[in-house]
Amino acid sequence: MQTDEQFSRKKDQEDTLSNFRHKFFIPENTIYMDGNSLGLMPKDTHTVVERILDEWKNLGIRGWLEGKIPWFYFAEILGEKMAPVVGADHQEVICTGTTTVNIHSLISTFYNPFNNKTKILADELNFPTDIYALRSQIELKGLQPEKELILCKSRDGLTLNEDDIIDLMDDKTAVILLPSVLYRSGQLLDIPRLTREAHKKDIFIGFDCSHSVGVVPHYFDDWEVDFAMWCSYKYLNGGPGCPAFLYVNKRHFQKSPGMTGWFGYVKDKQFDLLSHFEHEKNAGGWQISSPSILSSATLEVALDIINEAGIQNIREKSKKLTSYLIDLVYEILSDQPYSFTIGSPEDPDKRSGHVALIRKDGLRVNKALKGKGVIPDYRPENLIRVAPAALYNSFNEVWKVVNYLKQIIDKKEFEHFSEERSAIS
Repeated sequence: MQTDEQFSRKKDQEDTLSNFRHKFFIPENTIYMDGNSLGLMPKDTHTVVERILDEWKNLGIRGWLEGKIPWFYFAEILGEKMAPVVGADHQEVICTGTTTVNIHSLISTFYNPFNNKTKILADELNFPTDIYALRSQIELKGLQPEKELILCKSRDGLTLNEDDIIDLMDDKTAVILLPSVLYRSGQLLDIPRLTREAHKKDIFIGFDCSHSVGVVPHYFDDWEVDFAMWCSYKYLNGGPGCPAFLYVNKRHFQKSPGMTGWFGYVKDKQFDLLSHFEHEKNAGGWQISSPSILSSATLEVALDIINEAGIQNIREKSKKLTSYLIDLVYEILSDQPYSFTIGSPEDPDKRSGHVALIRKDGLRVNKALKGKGVIPDYRPENLIRVAPAALYNSFNEVWKVVNYLKQIIDKKEFEHFSEERSAIS
């Protein structure tokens, strides 16, 4: 393993995606390693947002049909751009709502407890909002989450064993919701295997793909996933609060959405304003409210960049970046006094786009790293997530991060920082 800086620069020279870095605003004097929380802003975003503002200014309400991309069809157009990234037909993907709202919408559709088939299977390591939503949906059905929500336990506090998940699938399970990637460790679950096993037992299964879409290829149709949802502000680089996406497999288009609103109405009849709800027989039927056109505009550029780069190419570089990071940590930071351990799967095919670094005093080390202009993030307990994004991070930046960590420990710089957490860490 070569640990010199020259080697990192050589890898950058060989990087076929290196030119995409110039398509993003990189904060000055910053090594940005937090794309798994909020991706950076594409430079052309201004152009698209200003176009929408000009359409609003000059067209007013006519923008719904006369905009360059008519606002009335904007969510569907973004769904078309998104579909190849997740391996879906364009009618199966729609830009709408937020991740949590889409969880409520989809679970309320697929969770219809009857007889003894009343349980929802999830896991104890999932992002809390997913669990909050599942508990709520069970309560709305008049049942008790303490009895009906089954959470697969982790053996090590960081990862899930897929055999354990499969063992919990039984004839009482109605729906399964799992993360594609565990948000702390970065473990990438085997979606096709879990889907096959669920379907063997007549269980609907869906995935929250917020930590994988945009950095890992998906093949929802080939895998026969029933439903999925994901945010757009992480690896998709859509910006803070940008609308989310949902996927519904075409074989479920006849199902009645569990949560209905007028934008899910049959498109060409929507302005008939009839009181009886008739939903569009595609993913658009799961829309609830009018789309946020200004917030959605950023995705037009962001998705074009991802499709131009190619999701397979993004994945290959991402695996190389995270593997390089892990190798450097083992070579430079694993022995005392550094004592860093890796909390992510070492197999790159079982890992998403970030690496979890664990060390005592992780919060203070994370603060010290920020003091050097590096932006990672922290998750309890003592876990630093480092996410080198394939579209705008370099191998040299990875090298610098590891060597900054070495300096922080060598000079005990972390001791100058408090153990108090800020509101956002």
